[in-house]
Amino acid sequence: MFTGVALRTLVKCSAAALRGSGGALSKLAGGACCGLPSRSWTCTSALNAALGNNCVAGGVAFQPAVRHYARGTSRKKPVIESQLSDLPPTMLKMDYAAVPLAQTTDDIVRRLLSLEFANHRDRLQLKKEQLIAKVQRDETDRSSVEVKVAILTARIRNYQEHLQKHHKDKANKRRMLMAIDRRKKLLKNLRLVNYDTFERLCQQLDITYTFPPEYYRRLTRRWVAKKALCIKVFKEVQKQKAELKMKMKQAQAGTTAGTAKTDTKAQ
Repeated sequence: MFTGVALRTLVKCSAAALRGSGGALSKLAGGACCGLPSRSWTCTSALNAALGNNCVAGGVAFQPAVRHYARGTSRKKPVIESQLSDLPPTMLKMDYAAVPLAQTTDDIVRRLLSLEFANHRDRLQLKKEQLIAKVQRDETDRSSVEVKVAILTARIRNYQEHLQKHHKDKANKRRMLMAIDRRKKLLKNLRLVNYDTFERLCQQLDITYTFPPEYYRRLTRRWVAKKALCIKVFKEVQKQKAELKMKMKQAQAGTTAGTAKTDTKAQ
């Protein structure tokens, strides 16, 4: 009985001593090792090198967690310059540009009628009129191919600027692709009809025309096998036609030779 009480008191004293030594030395180490008497002490190599092996019994040191170590690097997308950046803010709106009273009014009213307080629709309409003025045939031309291409170009560039900020807008992306296809068809027809006008239009509107691919079909194994079979059948048919032509030529040559012989005998 007395031996059990003596062992318990000895264990309590040793635990108290370890607790005190661990707390004191952890304060000396700068708080890097915290006193935990119930666990065995561990110390990482990086912290050992940083603290100069100051971790002692009764303290546990953990390496700080590395966050976002698997996150990929984000690539910056090229910034598209706005087509409306060349419009000066002092320019009047399109509705008031031809009004003579707007030219002689005071500065406050002129600022209210200028592009400084205009919305995006007014700016886009003015830019569209500028592009039309570059390519139209005369002052009353509003339905030629050049004017249609200019209107579609302004609309496509506006969609591109919008999708750069809102890349998940699928509806406007679909409208942009439809406008691009429509412009490609118009440019293709204009290139076939009048090549000089086509080159001048592309130069004035800063358009790069790319040729469409020769074939739009998606390549599959079934289609490749079918195409190979069709080519093989075509070559076989051409071979049979060539043999038939040779036989017809030989027969025709034989008939001509027979008629020549009969003519000579008759003479």
